[in-house]
Amino acid sequence: MKHASNPGRLELRIAGTGGQGLILAAKMLAQALAGAGRHVAQSQTYEPTSRGGYCNSDLVVGEAEVDYPLATHLDALVLLDKLAIGPSWPLLKPGALVLADTRLCPELPPGGARALHLPMTRTAIELGSERVANIVALGALAALTHVCDRNVLERTVRTETPRSYVDLNMDALAAGYRMAEHSHAMA
Repeated sequence: MKHASNPGRLELRIAGTGGQGLILAAKMLAQALAGAGRHVAQSQTYEPTSRGGYCNSDLVVGEAEVDYPLATHLDALVLLDKLAIGPSWPLLKPGALVLADTRLCPELPPGGARALHLPMTRTAIELGSERVANIVALGALAALTHVCDRNVLERTVRTETPRSYVDLNMDALAAGYRMAEHSHAMA
């Protein structure tokens, strides 16, 4: 997962539709990475509709200062809605990791990605709210890419979450980590 011109560069995208909390999840990860001393640029794209339109948030992470802040060759992609496949798929590097929601992205295009279908939204629903699918995805992404220390990410999620949602978000993050561990056991 290295960028040709910057060997420490890692490009991540969390994509789906507006209202899924994708930007919030990416901001939490960016804050955790920055707090751990990594260099990170975070950007987002969304359609003018507040819910239901295409949305993504990208992170470009580097050991040194990020030389170009926009993702152009994704090392990892989280798909929380099939609407996000078209704009994201062409940016994948060969061998990139794709985490696709089992329920909302049942089919993926052929290609050289390492695709894992994970029940991210179903897990969030089982936890009590589909709205935490973003945090389930965040846990799975962090665990499978090893981009961020788990304790640092847990602290960031805890401090950036409204008090009434802390327990639910912490459960969702832990579920994402368990999901990643289970996916390794199955591989």
